Amino acid sequence: MAAEHGRTSDKLIAVTPQVTRWVLLRDVAVLLAKLLLDSLKDLLLAPVSLGAAAISLFNRDGDTGRQFYEVLHSARRFEDWINKYGDADRIPPPGFAVKREGESIDDMVARLEELVKRQYERGGMTASAKDAIDRALDAVHAKLQR
Repeated sequence: MAAEHGRTSDKLIAVTPQVTRWVLLRDVAVLLAKLLLDSLKDLLLAPVSLGAAAISLFNRDGDTGRQFYEVLHSARRFEDWINKYGDADRIPPPGFAVKREGESIDDMVARLEELVKRQYERGGMTASAKDAIDRALDAVHAKLQR
């Protein structure tokens, strides 16, 4: 039921009629139902993803992470299906809501990761912490393979 939009000189123009009170009330009820479904998904996803990650840590080389990333693909598919904010397409987005390059949490994590890598390369605190974690994981992995 999302509105269709046409493009005229890079501005979105709604092709569907104006939003009525009843359409708005319907969209609010649908959003609340979608938020509830999304919350239930999140409650289930936390322990399932941790379990999958724990199993994935001890896969043989070349298969590391498979279970964890399969859980992520399933969660992404579920979110696409829910399409929580799909009804927002009834009107063109305001300027502040248009996604800009470099404004995602993934971009922020990448910048933080780069900072940690630089510290690691200098032999800082993260280098010794990484080595300790690697030794612990290698020891557990070796015990599991016996």
